[in-house]
Amino acid sequence: MRKLILASLTISAAVSLQAQSRGSVEKRVSRLLDQPPFDRATWNIFAQDDRGRVLLNRNGDRFSVPASNTKLVVSAAATILLPADYRARTSIYANGTITNGLLQGDLVVYGHGDPTWSERCYTIDTLAPGGCDSTWTAVDAIAESLRARGIRRITGRIVGDGSYFEPLLTHPGWNSFDLNWWYAAPVSGLGFHDNSVDFQITPGPFVDAPPAITWTPDLSLFTFENRARTVPADSSTTIGDNFFRKPGTLDIWAEGTVSLSRSPWIESFALPDPNLYAARALEISLRKKGVAIGGGAASTTDSMAYRTLRCCGSPLVEYRGRPLPDIVFPILNTSQNWFAEMLLKLLGREVGDTGSWEKGLDVEKRFLIDSVKIDSTAFSLEDGSGLAAGNLVTPHAFVQLLAYMYRHPKRAPFLAGLPRAQQRGSLLKRFAGTPLEGRVRAKTGSIDRVNTLSGYIERADGRVITFSIQANAHDVPTRQMLAQIDSVVVQLAR
Repeated sequence: MRKLILASLTISAAVSLQAQSRGSVEKRVSRLLDQPPFDRATWNIFAQDDRGRVLLNRNGDRFSVPASNTKLVVSAAATILLPADYRARTSIYANGTITNGLLQGDLVVYGHGDPTWSERCYTIDTLAPGGCDSTWTAVDAIAESLRARGIRRITGRIVGDGSYFEPLLTHPGWNSFDLNWWYAAPVSGLGFHDNSVDFQITPGPFVDAPPAITWTPDLSLFTFENRARTVPADSSTTIGDNFFRKPGTLDIWAEGTVSLSRSPWIESFALPDPNLYAARALEISLRKKGVAIGGGAASTTDSMAYRTLRCCGSPLVEYRGRPLPDIVFPILNTSQNWFAEMLLKLLGREVGDTGSWEKGLDVEKRFLIDSVKIDSTAFSLEDGSGLAAGNLVTPHAFVQLLAYMYRHPKRAPFLAGLPRAQQRGSLLKRFAGTPLEGRVRAKTGSIDRVNTLSGYIERADGRVITFSIQANAHDVPTRQMLAQIDSVVVQLAR
């Protein structure tokens, strides 16, 4: 009887200590969040340790707009559902006869949703062999393969065929202003350089002179008019929000001001036809390698246009893109929107039967419900990147997903992609001077009046805390809000 009483007291004491610990965390976090100006924000937070013990639940089962935390879902689903060695293909077909190096007809470039025709590094170690690509790595490889096949002249066109995905290129839930910029670039079966062009802007030599504006890559694909002016050093720069394109055309112009004191910078502007962009890039690469092109570049999203060619013909060349981990890495590490949307449509086509937003979201939904065992009422998704304001996820659901991924045998690409505090990626400048330098691995998120952070805290004692912090409906300056979120994470780790 005495042993039973002692055991009961021991259990009671342990429960009491746990309650005090939770209460202490709740009090410390509440002190941070219930003070102005943070008290007017909507804070939804959930955190648990690696034994499944809940450390903090502040509105953890309420919906939040997750911003780029949405990318956790598409990255996790693709990591688990696609083969570990998955690579998106691009198939090159001759729509005509080939005689002695002469193609009488069109060269058709049929994309299977490879987003990696771009200049970037796919690893934290930018000096790692093969870790980085140039803008032209993939295109030049295809051109060289075609030349190796003996192609020397093409009488027709280079046709970019993006029909592997649906013909809808921009998401209906995206703001119309956003459609001009890299983070809302159109999504099709083909793509080049993130479907954007990089404008380099430098102040003019004196007040009222036009700023110097150049761009890369320069494919002679659009017209550009510089209507902007340089203004005194103490004046504001407004050109960043004043790039425009005449609807239905490739006529682009810029207006606004550039301060004389402003350092040069880049604005990345989306182009409306990704399939034409990719075809034009291949045309230029082929010409540089001595292949004559008679008809220029063209594009299609019509799945019937070259159906017979695809079903019954053999490709001249088949290019395999970078592996799946290299698609996931920029989605998580630098929060690349276009990669996320391409991957969502890839899920729709490869796991489902249609390369569409609708089918991709359906694949995600089944994954979250059937595999992760998340309640179907804990999320409602509209896109892959989080740009759509209609995305809703509870912090508890994010923690369930993160916990599932942490213990999954195929977790490596997902974990490797997540930014780590004080390392290259979107957490590079976060948690400096705190005990958590290098110990937080998490996905950031920011859109208008929303800042989020979800991931893992690796404690010094080897334990892992999984957390999701969703700050919605606030008017606090971004830098100040991010610092407060980081303070919450530090309290969770104590």
